[in-house]
Amino acid sequence: MRFHQDFAPPGRGAAQPRRRRAGVATAVIALATALALAGCGSTGTPAAKAAGAGASTAPAADRIEPLTTTPAPRLPVTVTSADGERTTVTSADRIVPLTGGLSEIVFTLGLGKQVVARDITATFEQAAELPVVTRAHDVSAESVLSLRPTLVLAETTTGPAEAIGQIRDAGIPLVVVEPARELADVGRRIDAVAAALGVPGSGDELEKRTQDRIDAVRESVPAPADGAQKPRVAFLYLRGSASVYLLGGRESGASSLLEAAGAVDAGKASGLKKDFTAITSEALAKAAPDAILVMTKGLESVGGVDGLVRIPGIAETPAGLDRRIVSIDDGVLLNYGPRTDRVLSELIAQLHPEGGTAG
Repeated sequence: MRFHQDFAPPGRGAAQPRRRRAGVATAVIALATALALAGCGSTGTPAAKAAGAGASTAPAADRIEPLTTTPAPRLPVTVTSADGERTTVTSADRIVPLTGGLSEIVFTLGLGKQVVARDITATFEQAAELPVVTRAHDVSAESVLSLRPTLVLAETTTGPAEAIGQIRDAGIPLVVVEPARELADVGRRIDAVAAALGVPGSGDELEKRTQDRIDAVRESVPAPADGAQKPRVAFLYLRGSASVYLLGGRESGASSLLEAAGAVDAGKASGLKKDFTAITSEALAKAAPDAILVMTKGLESVGGVDGLVRIPGIAETPAGLDRRIVSIDDGVLLNYGPRTDRVLSELIAQLHPEGGTAG
C-alpha cells in the first residue's frame, strides 16, 4: 500500500494559508513535510490491520465499488470552484484527479476509464497502473499537461500554487473542491465532483448509497454495558523516520469518525482545539486514551506496537498499558468518501471486538 508521500499531517498542504498551519510548531511542520520519500510499497493491502484487539473482517478497502449504472456526462457545465474561480467543463474524456480521495469519487461514479493519471495516494486497485503525476501536495504541472487532460480536479490544499496556476494558464479546466474534515462532508464532495463531471444524477445515486451504508454501519455500534463509558481514543499521527509524533485535537479530521464509532476523541475531549500538537507525556496523560488510532504506515514507521509504546508517555496511558492499538490504512482513513462505511465498520470492529447490543 502506498501512503502519503508528503507525510504532512492530514489536511496540511503546500498551498494552504498560513493561518491553517498554525497548530504545530514550525520545526515539527518542516520535519513532517520534508520526510524522505521511501516507504512506497505495493498496492493490495487490506484497509485495516488490528495491531491489538478486534481484527476487522470487513472487505478490503483497496478496491472501490463503482455504481452499477453507466453515467453519461451532460456537458458543457459551468461550476464554481472552492477557490472562487468559475470553470466551464466541456469534456470528461481525460480526467486527472490530483488527490486520492477525488480519484476514489470519480472511479466510484463509474468514470474510471476516463482517468488518465493519479496522485500517489490513490492506492485502490483500479488506479494502480495509472501514471503518478502528484505526490500528495507536490504537483508536477508538466506531467499533468503532458497527458492532455480535459479536466483536472484538485483540492484547496493541493499545491504548489504555481503548478495550479500553470495548469489553468494552459487553458485546462481545473475545478477545486474543499477537502473533507468530517462525515458530514461526504455528500458535499460527491456532489461537487459529480457536478463538474456533468453527472449530477449519478452523484445523487452515489451520495444516497454512501449515506445509506454509513447509516447502516452506525446502527451496528454496540451500546456501552451498564455503567461503562465510551472508549476514549487518541488519534496519533506518526512518522518515525523523522521523529514526528503528533496528537490529534478537535480539528484533526478524526473526531466525527471516532464519535460515529461509539468513541470519544480523547484529544478533543482533553481540550486540544488545534488540529495536531506535538506529543508530550503531559498531553497524553490529560487525554488518557483507552485506545490509540493510528495509520498503518505510521505504526510501521515506529516499529509496530513495541516501538509505539516506547514513545515517551504512551506506555503510561490506559491504551499503552493494554496495548490497545487500532490501525487503519493511510489511503482510506480520513478520505470521507464512498468507502467510508468500510472504514467505519473496521473501526467499530477493532474498538468493540466483543460486540454487544447495537445502540
